[in-house]
Amino acid sequence: MKGQIRIAIGVVAVGILATGAWLWTTAGRESTDDAQVDAHVTPIAARVGGTVRQVAVVDNQLVEAGAVLVEIDPRDFEVALERAKAELADAEAAALAAGASVPITSTTVTSDVSTAQGGVGQAQASTEEAQRGIELARARLVTAQARVREAEANAVKAARDVERFKGLLAKDEISQQQFEAAVATGDASRAASDSAKSQVAEAELGIRVAESRLTQATIGEQQAQAGLRTAQTGPEQVTATRARAAAAQARVQQMRAMVRQAELNLEYTTLKAPVKGIVSRKSVEAGQVVQQGQPLMAVIALDRVWATANFKETQLDRMRPGQSAVITVDAYGGRAFKGKVESLAAATGARFSLLPADNATGNFVKVVQRVPVKIVLDNGQDPELLLRPGMSVTTTVYTK
Repeated sequence: MKGQIRIAIGVVAVGILATGAWLWTTAGRESTDDAQVDAHVTPIAARVGGTVRQVAVVDNQLVEAGAVLVEIDPRDFEVALERAKAELADAEAAALAAGASVPITSTTVTSDVSTAQGGVGQAQASTEEAQRGIELARARLVTAQARVREAEANAVKAARDVERFKGLLAKDEISQQQFEAAVATGDASRAASDSAKSQVAEAELGIRVAESRLTQATIGEQQAQAGLRTAQTGPEQVTATRARAAAAQARVQQMRAMVRQAELNLEYTTLKAPVKGIVSRKSVEAGQVVQQGQPLMAVIALDRVWATANFKETQLDRMRPGQSAVITVDAYGGRAFKGKVESLAAATGARFSLLPADNATGNFVKVVQRVPVKIVLDNGQDPELLLRPGMSVTTTVYTK
């Protein structure tokens, strides 16, 4: 009986010691096997469409950053580049011509304004001269008409004298010489009247000629005024010419952008690895016609892997960034890799799920949530690049 008691006491003591040892060894650390390896997966997609001329890699091949992965037939893009360069040359020539026309237009406009102003002055002078000519012709007409009246009066008087002298001559009261003198005076009066009438006709003709000249001068002045108004639109013409020059320069910039885009498209026909890594999920073959944006493969950067450990929320009380950690990989017989906590996720994994739980319905069952914790490896821990994204690992974080 006493021996059984001693055995029971010994078992209890061993259990207590084992429990204490376990508590001592696990104090200050948190572990989880809900963890896996992660890495940057860089999708490689076609930025331009075309026929694949060459695929330079195979699945699971290690490539360096900048290594050629796929080549797309570049001939269509070379033609597009040459066309864009030709259009750029044409735009530059047009811009040069438009720029040269600005000072020419400005000088021409200034000259046209001066010429038009001079033409207006000459036309106004011609109009004034024609008006003075009309006034002079009218004055001559008035004078001629007065002379006609005077000549007609003298002719009437002379005719009466001849009639009177004719009776006196028959009575021998006057001499033949006096009669002949009266007849001569009558003839002279009639001739003077005819001359005065001719002067009236000449003065009337002069008025008509002067009026015609005035009409022509007025038309010329109106034309000169119209020419001046046209010439005065010169600043607007210069502005329009400058606007055309600016538009030509803008087209040059547009064509340069098109040339640059064509150059980029030609560069895009050669797909290169953006990072060092392993080629995976290759889905392209030579001769295949690919479209812009079509996924072709992925490059996984194995030199920068980390572990994502989904710790229970009850394990995060003392967990902080910078704490040391150990990652044990199942695939390599529990080989351990050292690292440290880099960051804790901003939300639980359930919050990022496709259909997050809605606890507002009333059917609520409290479930311990898990929070992703990012653990990065220390430098030089995986020189052989053994770790692969998705591998299961066990993560232990030392919180003390």
